Amino acid sequence: MTRDELAFVFPGQGSQKIGMLAAAAAAHASVAQTFAEASEALEYDVWDLVQNGEQDALNLTETTQPVLLTASIALWRAWRAAGGAIPARMAGHSLGEFSALVAAGALGFTDALRLVRERGAAMQSAVPVGEGAMAAIIGLDDAAIDGHCQAVAAATGQVVAAVNYNSPGQVVIAGHTAAVEAAIEALKGAGAKRAMPLPVSAPFHTELMRPAGERLQEVLAGLTVSAPDIPVVHNVHAETESDPQQIRALLVRQIYSPVQWTACVHAMQSQGIKALVECGPGKVLSGLSRRIDKGLSSYTIEEPADFESSLSAINEEIVA
Repeated sequence: MTRDELAFVFPGQGSQKIGMLAAAAAAHASVAQTFAEASEALEYDVWDLVQNGEQDALNLTETTQPVLLTASIALWRAWRAAGGAIPARMAGHSLGEFSALVAAGALGFTDALRLVRERGAAMQSAVPVGEGAMAAIIGLDDAAIDGHCQAVAAATGQVVAAVNYNSPGQVVIAGHTAAVEAAIEALKGAGAKRAMPLPVSAPFHTELMRPAGERLQEVLAGLTVSAPDIPVVHNVHAETESDPQQIRALLVRQIYSPVQWTACVHAMQSQGIKALVECGPGKVLSGLSRRIDKGLSSYTIEEPADFESSLSAINEEIVA
């Protein structure tokens, strides 16, 4: 494997958990330093929340987003401090795209923290609690899901659509609560193996998030965005972008557009990527990559043992 065959991917909301990165902080000084930097920027003790807080508090969208960005950048900095190889591509799932842009040098860390805090607050306030929902659909092809959602939307006059194309046979839908419930029943009838509501309080990545996109656009206008040092594959269209103004526009569109994760992974493969490192808490993206293509090598670096084995395997292969 060469550097040109390596990509880093950053997880999105849902990977957070109380106690995460405790072992990583003991092994890597940069983890504690990154959380201290985040605490200063956000004006509360982020590390204390992550280690000693309540899961419900951590799950609040405007809290979850800066916390997960901090965790991912802490691990990225630890990787670089340990001499880890620089990847040829980066991508992130939803919120993770912001982590990727920070790691790639397109966004400053403290700017990104404030940006995603505002993003989370705007997403939560765009639709009143109880009026929006999301659901995971397992075991049905994308076209069938799209078709049934369109039929339900037409019949109800409400919003419901596929919003996360996570892997073949694993798609998330979202929209107005009643429309999502109707789509769940329709998709079960169409042969979905599972169709289950998700424990979230807003219909992310739907047209209902346009007000949040407008708020994000206002915040982005006051921040510096640069061309990334490492190309980032964007969720909206599964392509890379070097123009800072286009990156701003894509981040706004992303908030109300589907996450094309399967297409992002295929795009990186088409650019020569053969191995992905999941840079953040959990192993969600590693699991999805195996569903997308079992030929992709996947590595995780949250736990020290995984970090060391991934570092050794990747650096040895690239050097060799």
